[in-house]
Amino acid sequence: MTETKPRRHGYEKVLQTIENRWKRRPADRGKIMQHIVDTLWETFGETGAFSWCGFYLPSPDGKQLVLGPSRDKPACNPIAMHGVCGKALATAATQVVPDVKALGDAHIECDPKNLSEIAVPVFGPDGKPFAVLDVDSYEAGAFDDLDQRWLERIVRPLESSPAPRQHDE
Repeated sequence: MTETKPRRHGYEKVLQTIENRWKRRPADRGKIMQHIVDTLWETFGETGAFSWCGFYLPSPDGKQLVLGPSRDKPACNPIAMHGVCGKALATAATQVVPDVKALGDAHIECDPKNLSEIAVPVFGPDGKPFAVLDVDSYEAGAFDDLDQRWLERIVRPLESSPAPRQHDE
C-alpha cells in the first residue's frame, strides 16, 4: 500500500468526514454504512490502494453473509461463513490477511486479482457484531495494524446506530 504517513492522513480525513456528517444527524445505519464505503473509496479506491470495499451482513438465518453497501465493482453475494468475513463475524475480531491465496479453501475468491484483505467486525449497541467491513487490495501485504486501528475507528459511529426497524407483515 502507500507509505504510512499518507495512509494515516487519508484515514484521518475519512474519519473526520464521517464524524462531521453524523454527529448532529439522526443515526441511520444504512446511510452511515454507505457514507463510510463512499468516503473510503474516494480516498483509497481511486488511488488504487483498495480494489474493493463494502459491508457484509448475516442473512436472516445466519448461515451466510449478504452484500450491503459496497464500491466499486460487483462482488460475491451471498457468501459462505467459512471465509475471512465469516471468521471476523464469528470471532468478533479483525482479520488481516496479507496473502489470500495462502488461505486455500478458507478464501472466497470474488476477484482473482485480489491478493490481500482486511475484514473488520462492526458492533451494535448490544456489543455483538452485526456486520463486517471488508476491504481488498491487488497488492500482497497491503494491510497492517495501522489499517486495522483506523478502520476499527471508522466503523465506530455504527456502534450507536439502531438496527433497522422490522416491518410486521
